[in-house]
Amino acid sequence: MVRGMIRIGIDLGGTKIEAAAMNAAGDILARERRPTPGNYGALLDTIVALIAHLESDYGPAKVGVGHPGSLSPKTGHIRNANSQWLNGRALGSDLEARLDRPVRLANDADCFALSEARDGAAAGAGIVFGVILGTGTGGGIVIDGRLLDGAQRIAGEWGHNPLPWPRPDEYPGPQCWCGQTGCLETWLSGPGIAQDHARRTGTTLTALEIARSPDPACRDSMARHADRLARALANVVNLIDPHVIVLGGGVSNVDGLAETVQDRLSAHIFSDVLETRVVRHLHGDSSGVRGAAWLWPAEPR
Repeated sequence: MVRGMIRIGIDLGGTKIEAAAMNAAGDILARERRPTPGNYGALLDTIVALIAHLESDYGPAKVGVGHPGSLSPKTGHIRNANSQWLNGRALGSDLEARLDRPVRLANDADCFALSEARDGAAAGAGIVFGVILGTGTGGGIVIDGRLLDGAQRIAGEWGHNPLPWPRPDEYPGPQCWCGQTGCLETWLSGPGIAQDHARRTGTTLTALEIARSPDPACRDSMARHADRLARALANVVNLIDPHVIVLGGGVSNVDGLAETVQDRLSAHIFSDVLETRVVRHLHGDSSGVRGAAWLWPAEPR
């Protein structure tokens, strides 16, 4: 098989590692999952084994990896990963040494954005902002089909910006693990929804339980979340003016969330018209491996 025609994407999650082989047309040929080991050496072994297994069926491939955190442009090491044993590790160069070939890496939210921009819910759009609303809150920016990383390689990391236009009862906001208060992640993530509901009602529920409940207090909590998400995304529209915003992560699957945010967005943007579309993901959980594979072009350059 011609080298470069097959790409392998690796989605490095907190509990599982997924690998998928993808052809030049973007079709997933095979995928495999294994539990994420709790130490770095075993992680490298697992990734290499997954790649070898897929290549035994489809031939040599280009490899892209989606990972938590981001790469420091100064050291090339992982930083700010919630899997803390990854922080400070030279994941890219270590994998290249094991595989004896170049490897491309990107943040998992960047991979989501790239997947949805290439052939997902935002296919063909010029500027795409991909949003992850899950255990954390992240984002990625794709312009004309190419991922934007930025000078610090943190483009799209909106989760650690403050909630805009805060109400009196939203200031200064919850304490964030990053050391700041009122970060979007503390409001918009799944745990953020649960904590907001608990503060208001004294009842401990998960975000999924709140979203599915007909209880008026739960409905109020989800309405507050949609309003905060609309305010937060208005800042993104004012800054990069995307054609499409794609919602991903577990919270994005709440029925009607994208439509509600779309309706509320125009009240906060600096424009007399709203052309930006807010949509739910197309590829969902598959976007991680798909985006990692799309880090390489279809043909060798």
